[in-house]
Amino acid sequence: MGAPPSPAAGRVFARPARRPLAALAALVALLAVGAGVLSGLRPPAPVPADAPAEEFSAGRAYTHLPVVAGRTHVAGSPANDAVRAHLETVLRGLGLETEVQDTVAEEAGQLSGAAGGATLARVRNVIARLPGTGPTGTVFLVAHYDAVQTGPGGNDDGAGVATILEVARALTSGPRPRNDVVLVLTDAEEACLCGASAFAADHPLAAGKGVVLNLEARGRTGPVIMFETSPRNAALVDVFGRAAPHPVGTSFAVEVYRALPNDTDFTAFLDHGFVGLNSAYLDGGAIYHTPLDTPASIDRASLQHHGDNALGLAREFGRIDLGALRSGHDATYFPVPGGLARYPGWLVLPLALLALAGVLALGWLARRRGRVTVGRLAAGFGLALVPIVVAPVGAQLLWAAVTAVRPGYAELLDPYRPIWYRSAVLALAAAVLFAWYALTRRRVGPAALAIGGLGWLALLGVLLAVLAPGGAYLATVPALAGVLAGLLAVATRVDGPVPVIAVTVGAAVAVVVLLPTVVLLFPALGMEMGGVAALFAVLLGLAALPVVDLLHPEAGGQRGLVALRARRLGALPAGAAALAAVVFAGVGLAVDRFDAAHPTPTHLMYALDAGTGQARWLSHESAPQPWTDGYVDGPVSVADDFPGLGGGDLLGGPAQAATLPAPRLDVLADTTTAGERTLRLRLTPQRQVRLVTLHVDTSTAEVRRAEVAGRPVPVEQRAGRWGFGVVFHAPPAEGVEITLTVTPRDGQVRLRAMDASDGLEDVPGFRPRPPGVGIAGSHTSEMLAVARTYPL
Repeated sequence: MGAPPSPAAGRVFARPARRPLAALAALVALLAVGAGVLSGLRPPAPVPADAPAEEFSAGRAYTHLPVVAGRTHVAGSPANDAVRAHLETVLRGLGLETEVQDTVAEEAGQLSGAAGGATLARVRNVIARLPGTGPTGTVFLVAHYDAVQTGPGGNDDGAGVATILEVARALTSGPRPRNDVVLVLTDAEEACLCGASAFAADHPLAAGKGVVLNLEARGRTGPVIMFETSPRNAALVDVFGRAAPHPVGTSFAVEVYRALPNDTDFTAFLDHGFVGLNSAYLDGGAIYHTPLDTPASIDRASLQHHGDNALGLAREFGRIDLGALRSGHDATYFPVPGGLARYPGWLVLPLALLALAGVLALGWLARRRGRVTVGRLAAGFGLALVPIVVAPVGAQLLWAAVTAVRPGYAELLDPYRPIWYRSAVLALAAAVLFAWYALTRRRVGPAALAIGGLGWLALLGVLLAVLAPGGAYLATVPALAGVLAGLLAVATRVDGPVPVIAVTVGAAVAVVVLLPTVVLLFPALGMEMGGVAALFAVLLGLAALPVVDLLHPEAGGQRGLVALRARRLGALPAGAAALAAVVFAGVGLAVDRFDAAHPTPTHLMYALDAGTGQARWLSHESAPQPWTDGYVDGPVSVADDFPGLGGGDLLGGPAQAATLPAPRLDVLADTTTAGERTLRLRLTPQRQVRLVTLHVDTSTAEVRRAEVAGRPVPVEQRAGRWGFGVVFHAPPAEGVEITLTVTPRDGQVRLRAMDASDGLEDVPGFRPRPPGVGIAGSHTSEMLAVARTYPL
């Protein structure tokens, strides 16, 4: 007879008689579930241009993109005028009531930050209306047709515009909807969200509010994620879950987006009381806002995903009573194979507390059944924190090492070919988890470690329920599944099939809940924050710890060489994962090299003081690339000379002075009443520019009131010499009228005027970029600024 099993052998949830077979079956089951989860996140296949008229076709939508995104078309440029003319022609050709809203509007959100006062733009929104048969409200389909100055905007947001044009065609080829459908193709989104702000605040069609579907992109591929909603979203999410053919969305994304310094046109609509959904695809962020964002870069599957969902939602919102869309609560929701799981927000905290209570109950029952002791439970809980901390820190250190080798990554949202680095982070997280488990399982016991891991999941669920309720499901649901699996395993024979089935099902729930988050976090946050994905990968591993245990030799009962062999076998998963992490990172460095098709991003500006004749090159690169290093030689501050550029850290170097005029400042009226001086001014660019700025030296006067193009603007003075300013995007050729009411501090008021255009090719001393050196995706890349001080 063999030796009886040691006490350690009983400290498990499952001890199947045929351990290798059970481990293989559990792994195959989890891999199958994971494959189904990943399949559900894939965009649909693109539909060709000869599809039935009532369907959305990425092939038909794509035909608009050579015109909409054939070249750079910043707001106010002739190229943008040509895009707008195409949109008008297409929409009128569909028989829609079409108009252009030509007005001046203020910034929505907090994008510019450089003005120290107000940011405005002249905008020309294209608006088309499909009247409903008996409207209860209005459905607004929104995308912006302008692009940044550094790229043609094929994805951002040519794809959204093309999607709306094709959705409009599909809607007009069938029965008219019950509710009005209004297409809002906005201007100056990249500058200041001013087009959306103008429509939401002032247009008659916006007066009754309604539901907004905003379409965006921050990459070139991947699934379209519904990542933002208006508050009290339960009814909206219910429509999204049943009407979007491919519903990929998570309430955790809403929480993440709220914490990031980002805004879209959706922000302006939220500020004015609209309800709605904001959707975008995010992967392939290396091309974002760069010259590589061309129509050819667009993944037509992502375009199809945008269109299928937008058309399905437009039809459903066009059918239902829109008066009932404001629920009393937010919903928790996340993707599952075949659809969208959702439950009411008021359940979030009770479920989190139930999971915590369940972990305590599982610990109590496991102790009564002899699977754990109080000491081992405490040790398991304390030790389970180790991989939760070490894996994210390790991922961040890994990326720091990669960027030390390849510093050009610092200017990219994500590498051009990120899959290898993402795989390295996941392999590193697995290595940390496996190594930790191999080192602790024999001493503490598998059951105690599994319960300790569930304890941290449950605690995190309670914490998220309080601080970020939309993300609590990520910890609470796997914890509940793990608790139920553990209770079932502890209550039955340890060597029977039930424990293996129970822990496999519990792990499968964790895969369904957590795997999409791990996958989607990489493109959402970029490799710079890969540690966040590593954290959730480790949480998934902790939730699946009883299955991980099946990969190891049975705990306890071994002596001598047998025990040594068991320990070596237990170390194999950790060693294999660590080796994979190194290999993946190495392959990433070998494969993802900068070349002409994947250039190193570089940032450069030129700033000229027309009053003094002094000029300088500027760059926001912290560690300049060799090409940039030829222009800049050290840190500089431009806050006093070019307040319109903001106060960020810059590198600078001397430049030849170009023969360029500063914007002209004309005094139209100058009156003084009761100690207040009112200056009516006209600021006129003397060349083709995309913005003008005017700042007041607040050591010479305190600004009381201000108007721009007849619109009162807020007066919020900041610290520094130029304490108040105005930034105006897309200025008309005849200039912008600005009225300032000030209290002079001495006899002279000093004003600093600046304008900015795009393109450095004609600047003296500029050397064209060689192949393999590209332009960074920044709102100030290639900016040419000219400034002058006017004493009045």
